[in-house]
Amino acid sequence: MSEYAVTFNLIDADKDGRISAEELVRLMEVLGETISVDGAQGAIAKVDGDGDGLIDIDEFGVWLSRR
Repeated sequence: MSEYAVTFNLIDADKDGRISAEELVRLMEVLGETISVDGAQGAIAKVDGDGDGLIDIDEFGVWLSRR
């Protein structure tokens, strides 16, 4: 299991194993930041290695390890 799994699972509200733009928008709202769905999709595109428009646990781990 990835060391980022707990955080990933908190963001993945529908528990489908992927973070969508809508889930990212909700996360940012909880954090007190506003982001549009288009902005969230742009952020996802920077991390989305397989081009499916979603972030899976592996992509999430790669992204966080770069930080």
